[in-house]
Amino acid sequence: MTPETGLWDVLAVRYGSHQRQRADNFIGGDPHDAPMPIDYFVWVLKQGERVIVVDTGFDAACAARRGRTITTPVEEALAAVGVDHAAVADVVLTHLHYDHAGNSALFPAARFHIQDREMAFATGRCMCHPFMRAPFDGGDVETMVRRLFAGRLAFHDGSEEIAPGVTVHLVGGHSKGLQVVRVETARGPVVLASDASHTYEHFETGRAFTIVHDVEALFEGYATLRRLAPNDAHIVPGHDPLVMARYPAPESRLSGLAVRLDVMPKG
Repeated sequence: MTPETGLWDVLAVRYGSHQRQRADNFIGGDPHDAPMPIDYFVWVLKQGERVIVVDTGFDAACAARRGRTITTPVEEALAAVGVDHAAVADVVLTHLHYDHAGNSALFPAARFHIQDREMAFATGRCMCHPFMRAPFDGGDVETMVRRLFAGRLAFHDGSEEIAPGVTVHLVGGHSKGLQVVRVETARGPVVLASDASHTYEHFETGRAFTIVHDVEALFEGYATLRRLAPNDAHIVPGHDPLVMARYPAPESRLSGLAVRLDVMPKG
């Protein structure tokens, strides 16, 4: 797309995976003892020469510590879709969990966009509790503080515009300052839910993922996703392998690595 259209191309870029069972993915477990793997994504918004990256993933050291699999390192995945990570000017962090806020050295030119509440949460008294801090990596949070003092952090409070056609919206729930991203595209607004809904099944059936700060806010977040999107087909969950099956690759060489979200899903 060109800047004159006011619309964005949107890519989901898969960089990792984790083999799990259904019971691992729902509060209260699940009666079906079946595999339910999750994928890890970063998202790329393009409008002419302008690029915004949403979330930054984790690196090999983090993957080893946490028993996750990197399918393609983030820097290689971004390069494959034509993004020079070192030149990216704006990065939106949906929240500060390890799988969304790592790879700190990859974006030396970027300004990072985060909700006030997420920064306060990740550096506040809740982190005294092992359960609450488990999804965070202390090094990532420390890096965010350093970015603040380097003048490379932009705070947001609720719903705000990042660029024409790109807005962020506070939903909380999974993490106290979780934000989702709404992007204007040729098919209408697309809502990048990130961990407001890990999979399609979570928001479609009204169930909760096992890592949560506020269950009530999480469920209210599903309603917010639907208010922001024309319909459920415009909501893209944060970790569902079905995203790769439902959307087309930008070109055949990127099959299994990236898909276009600015076109309607299959089926």
